[in-house]
Amino acid sequence: MAAIQPTRICFIRQGYYPLDTRVRRQVRALTLAGHEVDVICLSRPGEPRFERQDKVTVHRVPITKRRAGHFAYLIQYGAFFVFAMWMATVLHLRRRYELVQVFTLPDVLVFAAVIPRLLGARVLLDLQESTPEFYAVKFGVGLRHPAVRLMARLEQAAIRFAHHTITCTDQMREAFESRGAAPSTIEVIMNSAAEEEFDPKRYPPAQRAPGEFRIICHGTVERIYGIDTIVRAVALLRDDIPGLRLDIYGEGSALDEIRSLVGDLDLADRVYFSGRFVPLEEVVRAIANADVGVVAIRQDMFRDLMHCLKMFEYIAMRKPAIVSRTRSVEAYFGDSCFRLFKAGDEHDLARAIRDLYADPQLRGRLARQAARTNQPYRWSHQRKRYQEIVQKLVLKHPGGPTGPALIEARSQSS
Repeated sequence: MAAIQPTRICFIRQGYYPLDTRVRRQVRALTLAGHEVDVICLSRPGEPRFERQDKVTVHRVPITKRRAGHFAYLIQYGAFFVFAMWMATVLHLRRRYELVQVFTLPDVLVFAAVIPRLLGARVLLDLQESTPEFYAVKFGVGLRHPAVRLMARLEQAAIRFAHHTITCTDQMREAFESRGAAPSTIEVIMNSAAEEEFDPKRYPPAQRAPGEFRIICHGTVERIYGIDTIVRAVALLRDDIPGLRLDIYGEGSALDEIRSLVGDLDLADRVYFSGRFVPLEEVVRAIANADVGVVAIRQDMFRDLMHCLKMFEYIAMRKPAIVSRTRSVEAYFGDSCFRLFKAGDEHDLARAIRDLYADPQLRGRLARQAARTNQPYRWSHQRKRYQEIVQKLVLKHPGGPTGPALIEARSQSS
């Protein structure tokens, strides 16, 4: 899509860039459209506080995300909010942003854009998670708990503060609307895989030992992703599938726990750990070398609303996938696209692995049907829609394009 004119846009994300996939892809979408993007984010050890490359400038706040209790989370969120608000204000006074996009969690982070908004910038809120459900699950309480109800009120205040909101699934959008958000203010931009990164033509499978059947799980190693369930399923299949191997790529707080489980189940010869953050190209090559991808995310009211990005990456790489049965997965894809299993049930997962091992034709059918069903959700389509949303917001900016540039932009958006 042709750009309106070079405009300045600020991203605020309490996460890591370029590690955060959704942020990285949206930055790329905007720079392709001719915009300049400043990113305010957290800092991982060893990363520069300030980094500039072409049209992207990264400002890293000297805070590292740590898993902790209620009070420590509030301290982390509060500290980043103060830093982000200060940086957004100072940078806006220097660069005059047309748009500030804020990514959740937390929802209240959108208010860090208050000064740019008062000075005329448009605000786009990207609700990547549904906060009330997130906290209800995280702390083991119901949606009627006073703290969770407060989160719902803050969510709605954040939506009203923003000029427009995007989210990741229809189920998430419906949850926001059920709590009072106006339907016209929220659109879905899905977390699809970028096919220029996940391209099976660039990564042909490597030679392997006869009889080997390799499954893969990649991404952050956390309890919520059910990697312990995968390991237990592999243990159940050790005699049925002698050549079964599991590759676990990534790092996270549950890594030591999973290593210990592998040792307890005597699976050291069956399970490979990268044990570290792995560059994207290495992950893509590992997916290419696998027979099946596994997404074993746990099922609850929060994860029933969302998708796990790695299932889209398996689709892009034309790999059959075994996926936990959740409401959002069934709504978009279903049994014709994936081998679905009951989340947290290693016996049902072992059944799914056994089915795909025994039937290569089934593996091919699932991969092909998933690709067909995914056609409207491909990133090339989602990227265009995202660019259009940004274009319309920038057009409404008081300092946006005027004269011939405005006429051209309006003709492109009509």
